[in-house]
Amino acid sequence: MKNFKLVALAATLVLTVSCERETLTNPQETGNQEAFSLAADQCGAMDVLAQQIAADPSLIDRLNTVEAHTKEAIAQGKTARLAADGSIEIPVVFHVIYRTQSENIPLSQIQEQIAALNEDFNLDNPGRTTIPGEFQSVESNIGISFVLEQVIRTYDRRRSWRPDDSMKFVSPTVNPEQNLNIWVVNNMPYRGGNILGYAQFPGGDRATDGIVLDYRFTGNTQYSTGRTATHEVGHWLNLRHIWGDGGCGASDFVADTPDADGPSRGCPTYPTVSCGTNDMTMNFMDYSNDPCLNMFTNGQKSRMLSVFTAGGYREAMAQ
Repeated sequence: MKNFKLVALAATLVLTVSCERETLTNPQETGNQEAFSLAADQCGAMDVLAQQIAADPSLIDRLNTVEAHTKEAIAQGKTARLAADGSIEIPVVFHVIYRTQSENIPLSQIQEQIAALNEDFNLDNPGRTTIPGEFQSVESNIGISFVLEQVIRTYDRRRSWRPDDSMKFVSPTVNPEQNLNIWVVNNMPYRGGNILGYAQFPGGDRATDGIVLDYRFTGNTQYSTGRTATHEVGHWLNLRHIWGDGGCGASDFVADTPDADGPSRGCPTYPTVSCGTNDMTMNFMDYSNDPCLNMFTNGQKSRMLSVFTAGGYREAMAQ
């Protein structure tokens, strides 16, 4: 997609609503787990960013600094310091905040989530054989590995959470310059829908740095194969939604993702065409269902790895 200045995007974000889908019944109120359906909204990251900018307009300057560094690192071909096996290893701290024992997810579910992240960021996704031929040439191995560092479990009486970072003060961030912090909560109803997860972009407050997930969409569940976390970690590493959060012509700052007029739903049949090109509905930064999300691109890889280069926001993680 074509580029435009981040400051312009940031200005419009204040007017952007979260990625709402359909209203659904809250299972916390009905007591019926089945009431929670995949009609829920996948991602609240852009709306949270808009709220953060509204509360602290100086965030725009920090986002622009990150964007300038990203552009420079890619143009100059800067590389991050890699591990002996050529990858970047990120320790992960899970904060499980629960009210009932079903929300206090087991270690096995957390390990499944780590496994899904490692599949997706290392070209080992089980569905990648279905990627259409026209996109296979830009499919990329990101080369990031995730290792479970710690699990912190905290009881809290709340039945639901707004996407306002309040959970991050119930269970505070652990060394965010070195760790990916993931908060798992019971429910995030918002604007008539539900948010499955959200992330904080590079440049935000370190005290709230990380991603948040609904426990039903963490690891392998009846609703999930763990790709909500992959999507949110993409945001955490400075990727935008593949449709640029606008119509045709909006930018995700990546050259090898085709233009799109909005998010995909369900599991689209290839080809799905918008803006005069075939949509990359299988990209992890789209909204297709988990089994149909299977790839990052070379351009997305360059953008993500730039945050680990010298002077990058996440440089300390590659030391």
